[in-house]
Amino acid sequence: MENLRKKAITLLKIAISAALLYFIFSKIPFREVAGILQKSQPFYVLLALVFFMISKIIAAYRLNLYFHQIEVLLSAKSNLKLYLLGMFYNLFLPGGIGGDAYKGYYVKKKFEVPTKRVVAVILLDRLSGLLLLFIFTCLLGIFLKVEALLPFRWLFVAGIVLGIFSFWIMNNKFFQYVMPVFWKSGLYSAGVQLAQLVCVVFILLALNIEISAMEYLFIFLISSIVAVLPLTIGGIGSREVVFLYGALWLGLEENTSVSISMLFFLITAFVSLMGMQYHIKKPDLKTD
Repeated sequence: MENLRKKAITLLKIAISAALLYFIFSKIPFREVAGILQKSQPFYVLLALVFFMISKIIAAYRLNLYFHQIEVLLSAKSNLKLYLLGMFYNLFLPGGIGGDAYKGYYVKKKFEVPTKRVVAVILLDRLSGLLLLFIFTCLLGIFLKVEALLPFRWLFVAGIVLGIFSFWIMNNKFFQYVMPVFWKSGLYSAGVQLAQLVCVVFILLALNIEISAMEYLFIFLISSIVAVLPLTIGGIGSREVVFLYGALWLGLEENTSVSISMLFFLITAFVSLMGMQYHIKKPDLKTD
């Protein structure tokens, strides 16, 4: 019954992704998007790939901070292998055990640590990343010179303060054992988002986009928040829809906007595919 439920959820996600992609390419010609991608400059694509990988390395270090707080003293190298394996599972094997769930299972199998704590630190790691993603979105919203956003600048400021305060209260009340790394994990999360923004800047350069960079970055951050929702396979479709309607809202070129999203996905898929080697041969988790 459990396997049947997982298969049904996977089929639903695939169906939603396919429906969203069909909707997008019924609005804009796929050939035009493909043409834009074909003209991308390889040097800048390579730099975008490098900074995306840097973002994931920082994210892996952030997760290891949390692991160390529950006495799971993974070495940085072992943790990075486990993180890559989780990325591979999340994108390429969505019908099986999820990437986060597998990391929790593997750590629990290797170390004698309460299941609740393993689940908690993996969730907190995700939430820390989501909080900084939200903060960066609000910061760009404050400085973005878009007339429709001007009346809401105070909401962006309030959102930043409320977001940090709420997350701190939650950690302090329910997860005291991770409080020593609260601010450090936030700095790591900021590093993740900065590296990904640099990645997107190089994608813009690769696609010869020299105007409206701030607007495209703002759309990217919103799309990243939407992609977190477990509605599609690896955010496929949902991210592109945000880029499409974000472009329409901000008066940008829709084909170009969707091309940015597609290239970012291809980079994500390439890096995630590196985790396949640890699916074939499971990583040996070593400690510091």
